[in-house]
Amino acid sequence: MIVINSFIEGFSSLLPNHGNLLPWEITNNLKNILSEKIVNLGTEYAINDNVAVHQTAVMEQGVVLKGPAIIGPHCFVGAHAYFREGVFLADSVKIGPGCEIKNSIICANTAIAHFNYIGNSIIGRNINFEAGSIAANHYNERAIKNISVVYDSKVINTGSDKFGSLVGDGSKIGANAVLSPGTILGKNSVVKRLELVEQYKTSS
Repeated sequence: MIVINSFIEGFSSLLPNHGNLLPWEITNNLKNILSEKIVNLGTEYAINDNVAVHQTAVMEQGVVLKGPAIIGPHCFVGAHAYFREGVFLADSVKIGPGCEIKNSIICANTAIAHFNYIGNSIIGRNINFEAGSIAANHYNERAIKNISVVYDSKVINTGSDKFGSLVGDGSKIGANAVLSPGTILGKNSVVKRLELVEQYKTSS
C-alpha cells in the first residue's frame, strides 16, 4: 500500500477527503477533486472559469490556465507557462517560464525551473526540478500502454495508461533528467542530470 503521507508531509491536509487514495487514483480524478475544492475556497481567491488564483500569487505574461486549477498563496508562475486541466499548486510554488503542467499536484516550496513537463504526477514539498527535466506520464513506445509501479519490491498495476510520478519531499531532479511513467521516489531522492529513471521494464 502506497501511503502518500509517507512521501509528502501533511499531504492529506491538502485533500482531506481524498488523501488516503493511491496516487494514480488521485491524478485520474483530479479534475473532479479540484472542481469540488474550488467551490469551498475563500474570498482571497479570484475565481474565473473554474480557475482559482490566490491574491498573493504572481502570474507573468502569457500564462495559460485551463480549469480546473488552483494557484495557491505566494506562488510564482513564469511567462508562457501552460497549465492543462487539473493543476493544484500549494503554497509558495515556483513554476518557471515555458513549463507545461497537466493533472498534477505540486506541494509547498517546490520549484519547477523552466521548460519542464510534469504530467499526472504528485510532487512533494521542497523539491527542485532543474531545467528541462520531465515527469513523463505515458508510454508512447510500448504496444501495451498500461502503467505499473514498483514499490517495496512489488509490482503494482495502476490500471491506467496515464500516470507520471510520486516524488517525495526534499528530492532533487537534475537538468534534462526523465522520470519514466510510474516512477516512485522516496524523500530526499537525487536524480542526476541527464539520468533516465525507469523502475519497471517490460519487453511489451
